[in-house]
Amino acid sequence: MDFITNLDGNILLWIQEYLREDFLNPLIIFITNLGNAGMIWIAGAVVLLCIPKTRKAGALVILSLVISYIINNLILKSAVARPRPWVDVEGLSNLIGKPHDLSFPSGHASSSFAAAVVMYRMLPARCGVPAVILAAAIALSRLYVGVHYPTDVLFGTISGIAIALAVCRVSQKRKTHERKN
Repeated sequence: MDFITNLDGNILLWIQEYLREDFLNPLIIFITNLGNAGMIWIAGAVVLLCIPKTRKAGALVILSLVISYIINNLILKSAVARPRPWVDVEGLSNLIGKPHDLSFPSGHASSSFAAAVVMYRMLPARCGVPAVILAAAIALSRLYVGVHYPTDVLFGTISGIAIALAVCRVSQKRKTHERKN
């Protein structure tokens, strides 16, 4: 476990040293803030709920976000209790205010991918592909600003994708079951 923790820390220090640029910082901070409390995804879901053809996608986005929040933010963060990286990685600075919750897993990554993958599966590519790109940008921004370890973001991403796929699959099975009856 120490090997992974050290590798995580070294990756963050490398990002800080070689990728951070003053001219990029405001853009990356803006992108990371889009994921705060899942608000960009909630707003997108509300829009989808208002359009009859996309109402089901909007409902599944909300469901995915709720499941992601319960599993990642309420259960796993408390169970794992991993401190934020700037606490343990000497020389690492973060570019935003210090979040008060724990680090593992990344709630931004999980909620972003939980919502975006539902959109990707349920909507035309012109909507789904940009959603996945935004999810990836939000997830990676968490490394750039120094508030998550790479493994936090990786697990959050995997978790979000798994939740979205499960929600879509259950919805599809339910639809198939309803047709049979």
